[in-house]
Amino acid sequence: MTRNYSVYEAKARFSEVIRQVREGKTVTVSYRGEPVAEIRSIRHGQNPTLDERLIDLERSGELVHSATPRQTLQPVERRPGALSRFIAERGE
Repeated sequence: MTRNYSVYEAKARFSEVIRQVREGKTVTVSYRGEPVAEIRSIRHGQNPTLDERLIDLERSGELVHSATPRQTLQPVERRPGALSRFIAERGE
């Protein structure tokens, strides 16, 4: 869950902001209604692996698995020389 603060509020409630970050929450700071910063835990000096980060994102609801399974990508152009024709058309 993300909590939003204006710059003024974040300065005035800095201890509260840090407490929320220590609890694992993410805090967004905005300036004139536009988000400018995000404060989140650095996991006590550890660098999480990609898998750990993905799990954290899933738990926080920021990452959701697709309802449809992945499909195999197919090449757009199968004819040989497509790249050279493309470059020639661009005049390079």
